[in-house]
Amino acid sequence: MGPVSVWQWSLWGLLLCLLCSSCLGSPTPSTAPEKRAGSQGLRFRLAGFPRKPSEGRVEIQRAGEWGTICDDDFTLQAAHVLCRELGFTEATGWTHSAKYGPGTGRIWLDNLSCSGTERSVTECASRGWGNSDCTHDEDAGVICKDERLPGFSDSNVIEARVRLKGGAHPGEGRVEVLKAGTWGTVCDRKWDLQAASVVCRELGFGSAREALSGARMGQGMGAIHLSEVRCSGQELSLWKCPHKNITAEDCSHSQDAGVRCNLPYTGVETKIRLSGGRSRHEGRVEVQIGGPGSFRWGLICGDDWGTLEAMVACRQLGLGYANHGLQETWYWDSGNVTEVVMSGVRCTGAELSLDQCAHHGTHVTCKRTGSRFTAGVICSETASDLLLHSALVQETAYIEDRPLHMLYCAAEENCLASSARSANWPYGHRRLLRFSSQIHNLGRADFRPKAGRHSWVWHECHGHYHSMDIFTHYDILTPNGTKVAEGHKASFCLEDTECQEDVSKRYECANFGEQGITVGCWDLYRHDIDCQWIDITDVKPGNYILQVVINPNFEVAESDFTNNAMKCNCKYDGHRIWVHNCHIGDAFSEEANRRFERYPGQTSNQII
Repeated sequence: MGPVSVWQWSLWGLLLCLLCSSCLGSPTPSTAPEKRAGSQGLRFRLAGFPRKPSEGRVEIQRAGEWGTICDDDFTLQAAHVLCRELGFTEATGWTHSAKYGPGTGRIWLDNLSCSGTERSVTECASRGWGNSDCTHDEDAGVICKDERLPGFSDSNVIEARVRLKGGAHPGEGRVEVLKAGTWGTVCDRKWDLQAASVVCRELGFGSAREALSGARMGQGMGAIHLSEVRCSGQELSLWKCPHKNITAEDCSHSQDAGVRCNLPYTGVETKIRLSGGRSRHEGRVEVQIGGPGSFRWGLICGDDWGTLEAMVACRQLGLGYANHGLQETWYWDSGNVTEVVMSGVRCTGAELSLDQCAHHGTHVTCKRTGSRFTAGVICSETASDLLLHSALVQETAYIEDRPLHMLYCAAEENCLASSARSANWPYGHRRLLRFSSQIHNLGRADFRPKAGRHSWVWHECHGHYHSMDIFTHYDILTPNGTKVAEGHKASFCLEDTECQEDVSKRYECANFGEQGITVGCWDLYRHDIDCQWIDITDVKPGNYILQVVINPNFEVAESDFTNNAMKCNCKYDGHRIWVHNCHIGDAFSEEANRRFERYPGQTSNQII
């Protein structure tokens, strides 16, 4: 999957049914809503959880107070008007019964009736502002088309989305808040159950079950936005609580705060089980199918079963993260269950249960038949989490024209563009964009290659073993995402180059040693080693995006794949290259990411 262009579905989605209107078509607004007179004094936002950035519970701020809309008489036409208020072109659906969680405060509108062509929600009929007989269990939500209105002013839209990262289970994770378009963590000083409850309710959950300190959900990277948060527990947002703005000396990411929220019971864990394993954390996956009175257990075809599918299975089982997704389980006894009832399972990794993943339905097709080729998992309560040091890429990037006679080994390992095959070897050169990669493990388990030492591949030319064929992808993209150059790096040496002060190195490549990255350590691939580059010989001058993706094939399980990619803006004039604005793929808000991707380029060597 495209690792950073993806706005991943919230990990814990679809707890309630989604209702889409049967009405077809979308009315065209009379004019583009920039600063609409009817909407002056009102502000709009999407809130709740789980959701994408273009969907959520609709909240309106009026007279300085945030409130919701009741779902009575709500229609797709009303959703169209509200989506345009929010800066989107149209609605694709709407939800009822507080699908994104109940709001708090006033219910501003009830019995809202729109034709769909109104310029403002104030032009729609209703019972009047603040006149409602609803409860927040009837809060309405909208699903907007992820396409922005040209020239829309974002001053009318408030971005929520505290978010949770790194959790193994629904409703838990490291707390991150948005400030000036950038996500950052919260220091655990004075962090308590009241503050955690504010976070949980802001996300659409109930109260908090536990307030976590000491980076129990893994360490973040980048800014720490808040410290010494003191909440009464009744605040509508964490930002409403008294807090201290952080300074560099105040806190470190080893003190990142986290939460575990109380969740409604969904019963998804009753429809899946493991069999044949040595412990309750491993085994062949069995799922329950059929209706009342005809339930039966069956197996899943192992074709294309991988880490992402295993992540969902382990989550549904309540067993944490996936350690391995297995396509063959002949060594585990299947007992009396031998029928394969599900095939073609393809997950994004964010689903709450396997039946939310794409699959073949009732038409089961398996390339390799028999119960020995069915899906299995090994689950774990901890997992690694790799992040790239984006600032180092920006600081070390440069161009080198390297003679062909020095690139024979690199060509053997496919580190050059395909046009290099037709070059006049050993004469001429290739133009290489070089940079350093410093990869940190901020998770709660060591990052280890999937394959053991017995299956590592020896490369004679460079004189080393490869523990993973592809550890990173390097790409040059046009602003619309078209790939114009690419590179890759095999993990010939995964080791602890340096570690935090209180962490000891465990992995070293010398003498055929064990490879990996310890929690709290990082592996450095210097800019001056072979294949630490992108071959840009064929790239024309222009404005581009540099993208680096770690563990791109999901060979090794991690707690969070959404932060595995880094992006930079870059301008290439045919002789020099400027690389700037480098950041982890999910470090920016959705709006900041859009501005990044609309990068207009530079008119000189001044970075703008």
